[in-house]
Amino acid sequence: MASLKEVKGRIASVNNTRKITSAMKMVASAKLHKAQAAIESMLPYERRLHHILTDFMSNCTEVTSPFIVKREVKKVAVVVFASNTSLCGGFNANVIRHLVDLLTEYKPLGLENILVFPVGKKVADAVRKLGFRIEGDFQHMADKPSYQEAADLAADLMKRFLHGDVDKVELLYNHFKSTASQILTRETYLPIDLNNEKKEEERTIDYILEPSAEELMQEMLPKVLRMKMFTVLLDSNAAEHAARTMAMQIATDNANELLQELTVMYNKSRQQSITNELLDIVGGSMA
Repeated sequence: MASLKEVKGRIASVNNTRKITSAMKMVASAKLHKAQAAIESMLPYERRLHHILTDFMSNCTEVTSPFIVKREVKKVAVVVFASNTSLCGGFNANVIRHLVDLLTEYKPLGLENILVFPVGKKVADAVRKLGFRIEGDFQHMADKPSYQEAADLAADLMKRFLHGDVDKVELLYNHFKSTASQILTRETYLPIDLNNEKKEEERTIDYILEPSAEELMQEMLPKVLRMKMFTVLLDSNAAEHAARTMAMQIATDNANELLQELTVMYNKSRQQSITNELLDIVGGSMA
């Protein structure tokens, strides 16, 4: 059995660790509430706007856009969202594992034809180790989601797609469902696939458009794509804080359980020590 001094030292060490994980859990929880409010405010608006435009374009055959044109994929861009720091459970590892599968899928195109836009230091480091090309530094976006930075990234991708520099753009991120659940999501960002859009209503909606359908699409489609990028950024950020909150809660619970076990061990050792001392005293008095 371990000595009283050793057990007491372990209790102090675990107690200090518990204080750290408990504090980190409270910080992550506070950040989660803010991030959750942001994504819950933005997501319904972005989805509804996206649905209206794609529904309109599906039913209005005379309206076309270069953003819906499908072509043979010779060059692909992948935007992957993770975090800058660890201690968030399997949040980063899950994204990186699926990113490896995605990049392996496109590997026949050649490494020079696969452009990776990593949002987050952890995934950027993983991409470098894999030997793929990284387009820019987006670490700041992972910590502090900014609409302007997300819009700039979206504009860059739209420009590359229109100029034929990339034939397809995919997004890979964790979707925030609840504090205990984050769903890894892979989506095609460009071209916009109208066939996969599920209609909320079976009937065809008769839209009234001003000034014209062409001008509306020219103005609104880039806005929808910029909004989509920002929404995904907020979604990933909320999922990160949720994963960290759960990870720190589990670590704190484990520390509490370990403290209980160590306390029992300490009490048993102390009782054994007292018993041995009493036996020595009794034995000495009888000698």
